[in-house]
Amino acid sequence: MSTKSRERLYGSAIRIVAEQAARARKDADRLACVAWNKLMLEAGGPAQPSPTLGDALNAGFGYLEVRCLGCDTNQTVALNIIRRPKTTPIHELERYMRCIDCSKLRGYAYKRSALVALRATKISATRPPLVCSSGER
Repeated sequence: MSTKSRERLYGSAIRIVAEQAARARKDADRLACVAWNKLMLEAGGPAQPSPTLGDALNAGFGYLEVRCLGCDTNQTVALNIIRRPKTTPIHELERYMRCIDCSKLRGYAYKRSALVALRATKISATRPPLVCSSGER
C-alpha cells in the first residue's frame, strides 16, 4: 500500500495560485506603465519615478517612444534589445538615447532627447502615435 505523493495532493492547487500570482504581477505592471504614460503624455512629466524595463516588457509595452530635441522627431526604441538589467528604471535610459540623424549632421553623438511614452507597437511615419485617454495606443 502506498500513499499519494505531495505533487498529486497539492500540485494543482500550487499551480493555480502561481498562475494567479503571475496574472496579478502582469496587471500591476500594466497599471504602473499606464500611470507613467498618463504622467508623461498628459502632465508632461517628470519621468521619475518610472517603471522598470522588466515591468514594461512584462506588461506588453515593447517600445519606448523618444523625441529628439535637436530635430524634433519621434522615434521608437525596442526595449527587448536594450542591454541593461531588467531592474533598470525607464527614466535612466534617457541619457543613453541619441539621434542618428543629428549625430551624423553634427559629427558627434547628439544625446539630447526626451522620453515620451511606452508603446505596445512601433510607430512609423505612416502611422504616427495617437494619444488617447488611457495613454495607450
